[in-house]
Amino acid sequence: MRDPTTDVPSAPAVGRVLGTDEATPLDFWVAVAPDQYLQLDDVVVCERAVPGAGTVTVSGVVSRVRARHEGAHFDSDVFLIADGVLPGEVVEAAQVLTTRVEPEIFVPPLPGAPVRRAAAAERDHALYFDGMARRLPIGLGRDGLPLYANLEFLEGTRGAHVNISGISGVATKTTYATFLLYALFNSDALGDEAHNTRALIFNVKGEDLLFLDHDNERLTEVERDKYRRLGLMPGPFKSLGVFAPPRRNDPNAAPDVANRHHDVHAFYWTIAEFCQQELLPFVFADAEDERNQYTMVIHHVARVLTKGQPLPDGQWKIDGELIRTYSQLVQLIEDRVTSDDDVVRREWAGPVTTMGTVNAFIRRLVSSVRALDRLVRADVPLRDTRAIDLEQHQVTVVDLHNLPDRAQRFVVGVTLRRAFDRKEMMGQRTPLWFVVLDELNKYAPREGTSPIKEILLDVAERGRSLGIVLIGAQQTASEVERRVIANSAIRVVGRLDPAEATRPEYGFLPPAHQKRAVIAKPGTMFVTQPEIPVPLVVEFPFPAWATRPDERGAQRNASKPEALAPEDPFDGLP
Repeated sequence: MRDPTTDVPSAPAVGRVLGTDEATPLDFWVAVAPDQYLQLDDVVVCERAVPGAGTVTVSGVVSRVRARHEGAHFDSDVFLIADGVLPGEVVEAAQVLTTRVEPEIFVPPLPGAPVRRAAAAERDHALYFDGMARRLPIGLGRDGLPLYANLEFLEGTRGAHVNISGISGVATKTTYATFLLYALFNSDALGDEAHNTRALIFNVKGEDLLFLDHDNERLTEVERDKYRRLGLMPGPFKSLGVFAPPRRNDPNAAPDVANRHHDVHAFYWTIAEFCQQELLPFVFADAEDERNQYTMVIHHVARVLTKGQPLPDGQWKIDGELIRTYSQLVQLIEDRVTSDDDVVRREWAGPVTTMGTVNAFIRRLVSSVRALDRLVRADVPLRDTRAIDLEQHQVTVVDLHNLPDRAQRFVVGVTLRRAFDRKEMMGQRTPLWFVVLDELNKYAPREGTSPIKEILLDVAERGRSLGIVLIGAQQTASEVERRVIANSAIRVVGRLDPAEATRPEYGFLPPAHQKRAVIAKPGTMFVTQPEIPVPLVVEFPFPAWATRPDERGAQRNASKPEALAPEDPFDGLP
């Protein structure tokens, strides 16, 4: 038998199409030959001669395997057959889900047709790799060979966005997201675009992502070989910028990190930026807030705040008062919207606002002081490095783990809006910007509205044309806004909770894959993409970059010299 795509001898048959189970164009069973075996995720191919149409090649992926005794009628017959008392034969069979029919004449393979394991060009043909002009390595298959995604469904040509689901701490969602970024930057998939492509990562768990530019000391030679098989050289990220919030009550606004002491900058927004850019709505970023009447007060006050005057170091002067801290700003707003002077109160709160609505606004605004006082300020000398800059480094990490939930929402919302506005101003799709955001269900929940959710919907629906790509992750896709999930061309599933695995959001997984996702080990992901009708089960190598402080090795790829200056110029001196 010869491979029709290469005209070279192909692999020997591993079995024949089963005649006791029905075969359809979409799935069929294979009886495995006594001296052969098939395992889950093997790629197989068979052929059928169709009158008047020639030879039809049917390719597929093994989704189930089974073994049983032929000749046994009762459970106890297994002992008699094993002892040679009762005649019986062990028969193995494998169910195959069809991935490709060429040419597209959808006829079932005939019982008895030989089935062979696909290799080389036949494997690429079965998994549509041969039609991918730009292939992005996404991991290794069970056969140890590379698996790919079509970059056109990631970078916006034909689709965009990635969504990753799985149990926290087991599904390795963030680790796989960083692996995809590493593959983008270090493979030839992006070509010359890789140099200008940027990534923004929000770090929400410990200081795990603050050392992406360090070697991973736990990386073994076996894992290094996996990178080489994928066409990648193992190593850390080459260009990394790290931003962390200022320490609370620190007059110098030093970054609030424990383990990384260099190459990290404290970020904050000045009072002038907060007022000029109308950032007040992001203080009220809970999903339920937009359904309340006090949102009218929020937007009215935000517009009034823009009428002030900027002063040095980001200070703001309005109504004759100089504002240097967030608490001073909140006090000013409270005084104005609750003023006994009806003219002042209507000017700030709006003409038709009841005191009950104003009080609801004030309660929530005052409660934000503790969360945001270190992030919105003008009480320290202005620094050029305090603004989160996505364009200076290839990867930018914004650390949120030391911030309360309300402050995290504010930072994510404001940073995403600035990035989205910046891409709109560019007016072109390149360079590409990738945004990695975990806990997507918190920022784009299924119910309610919020400023952050509106931005994420904009990214999901219009980001493809602007060149901004969302790599979102969550434990439960069933709690995320449907439009965000629906616009994700590539969906990835790691280890799932058994109840979550039965939700309609995972309908793209065949039943066998849903069961496997419940017991999947860390490092195993189920990846579905538009061109391939069956999810690919991939294993990605152990990170070559440090994913926690105790893994960090040498910082082999330093950033620009100016980015290496510590916050304290006297740091390290005796």
